[in-house]
Amino acid sequence: MPRPSLNALRAFEATARLRSFGEAAAELSVTHGAISRHIRSLEDTLGVLLLLRNAHATEPTPEGARLAEGLSRGFDLIQSSVDQVRPGPLTLSCSQSIMMYWLLPRLSRLHRKEPQIELGFSMGSGEVDFARDNISVAIRLSTIKPPKDIVPKPLVDEWIGVVCAPEYMRETRITSADDLERARLLATATRPGAWDDWFEASRHTPARRPQIAESFEHFYLLIQAAKCGLGMATVPRMLVRDELDSGALVAPFGFVTGPRKLVLWVAPHLEARPQTIALSGWISDELQRVEGQIAA
Repeated sequence: MPRPSLNALRAFEATARLRSFGEAAAELSVTHGAISRHIRSLEDTLGVLLLLRNAHATEPTPEGARLAEGLSRGFDLIQSSVDQVRPGPLTLSCSQSIMMYWLLPRLSRLHRKEPQIELGFSMGSGEVDFARDNISVAIRLSTIKPPKDIVPKPLVDEWIGVVCAPEYMRETRITSADDLERARLLATATRPGAWDDWFEASRHTPARRPQIAESFEHFYLLIQAAKCGLGMATVPRMLVRDELDSGALVAPFGFVTGPRKLVLWVAPHLEARPQTIALSGWISDELQRVEGQIAA
């Protein structure tokens, strides 16, 4: 039996993964017709139908699904091997809020301490495919499922608290958790259970828990809303440290340890790179320096 061509295997893997001839063509920078010819040639070579085509979707057959799974692992291994021999800039993945409120204000310190690190960024807070997504290091919450064969490296506990603009606290005369009954509670779709987490962790049990008055898409919008005096928000302390230091926000009840921790995921094929070790160490040291003070 003739050996399948590498181009045909690559075209099939991309099409099976993306469920689209057009998207596979765009990813591989070839035409739709080229993808179709490669897959037809591969099916002829193997003597088995690999894809079911219709007007609405492209789905792999059971044989195609098995082949695609193995090919994906193989191409990821090839990419990882290439990265080890010819490493490029590291890519750090974290949420938009961590990037905006924690990392960017401290990035100059990283540049001064580790000038040899070339660093790119990828916004995300969920699962990661290190090879396909070209991610080197990811900051994640402990509640997120890590990739296979990844042992999360603990960073710090996440401390959570209620914050608001100082003018809002004065106007609503907030002095205790019971006063929250007359406050506007702000929330975020990023973490809809944030208020429940805080009430439980802080052991505050007001006579009547108020309803959420307004919700925002992301933490950074929630924080801005609190700064504008729209109400009170429950947020991780690491995201509002600078606002607290400047007086733009106040935390009338302080902060408590929440149910989550911050952890670090490192791409296995890049763990031994000196730049990866330096970046991971800086992230850990910087978080311990800032957040570790609270525990003390």
